[in-house]
Amino acid sequence: MSIIRESIAAIRVTLVLWVLTALIYPFFMLGVGWIFPYQANGSLMKNLAGEVVGSALIGQSFTSERYFWSRPSTTNYSSFPSQDFNQKNPENLVQRTGTSGASNLAPSNTQKLLKDNRQPNDPDLVKRINERVNQLKQANIQPTPDLVYTSGSSLDPHISIESARGQIERVAKARSLDYNQVKILVSKNTDNRFIGIFGEPGVNVVKLNLALDALGRG
Repeated sequence: MSIIRESIAAIRVTLVLWVLTALIYPFFMLGVGWIFPYQANGSLMKNLAGEVVGSALIGQSFTSERYFWSRPSTTNYSSFPSQDFNQKNPENLVQRTGTSGASNLAPSNTQKLLKDNRQPNDPDLVKRINERVNQLKQANIQPTPDLVYTSGSSLDPHISIESARGQIERVAKARSLDYNQVKILVSKNTDNRFIGIFGEPGVNVVKLNLALDALGRG
């Protein structure tokens, strides 16, 4: 009799789990996607021509003086045209795409010494940081941690408010815009802490640069 009772209990548990995982959960997720279609479709953003140019959840690289610069990335994830996938060359750094992650260069990378004279041999991490700092200084941008160092995923779409404000004058000048006009755009595209508690306020660079283009000047 104990075997029969245990079998019945196992069948009941199986049925309950099946209802939860095969019916309730899928329909719940469909409902959430129907209520929030923008988020369900990847938070895609379009330009003035109606073309999808990116996602609010993934950063992009900007180098023009007319745009706010984002965090540096170890992943050139948005540079490869989808129609040319069959021609992808994995050795070409410009074509590398689809990878999320940090450089994995440890602090020990900055301590490499030449065997000859025991002097630093310009390791990769130090070289990359120095190049980024020099690039920012040449553009008259105050180097801040998030403009110098990559994020853990290398896909972070945000920069700090300080980093954005440090670029307002450069962008306003390049686009012949009033400083306060660009400053207002920065404020409008600043995301606050999640539910007012978690994280720090940050400026979504992709959203901000699209807002700049929407002004139709520069």
